[in-house]
Amino acid sequence: MVGGKQIQIQKVKIVVDTNIVFSALLNSTSTISKILLRSHDHIQFYSCTYLRTEIRRHRLKLLKFTKLSEAELSELEEIVTQHIYFIDERLVPENVLEGAQELLKDIDENDTVFVALTDFLKGALWTGDLQLYNGLKAKNYQQVLLTADLLSLLDQNGSFNFLKEDEEIYTLADLKVVYNG
Repeated sequence: MVGGKQIQIQKVKIVVDTNIVFSALLNSTSTISKILLRSHDHIQFYSCTYLRTEIRRHRLKLLKFTKLSEAELSELEEIVTQHIYFIDERLVPENVLEGAQELLKDIDENDTVFVALTDFLKGALWTGDLQLYNGLKAKNYQQVLLTADLLSLLDQNGSFNFLKEDEEIYTLADLKVVYNG
């Protein structure tokens, strides 16, 4: 409360693409996982429902690389995505989708829904896809971040300490204990 008035601090709106969630699933102790799991006090994460389709489509590959059982992968997916608000991309206005498609036509049109959601929410897109990042930056699209950019943003806001905690997480069981609740 300041001067008798309640102040509400806005969280940064970040749209998470498939690459980021896959990275977190493939390495649940990574910086990307820690950001997704620990920064929800500072960042509001969003993604398209299309992300869930992508996870289902690549499920066998994820099972192979993670060496988890089907049940364990499902549980990990739930933990990793628990702080992401999923928005049906059909709710994004057609003109916003068309603008994103035009922007991405010579980069990667498969990312249209993520860029469109970013524009619709007036947020920033977090990706690990260098082709997408470099292509958007080359077109002067400033609302795209790599993990290093996001870490820098968190550091500027004094929100970086949650990543520096000594808490080590080694297994899915450790993740369940630390992040459920």
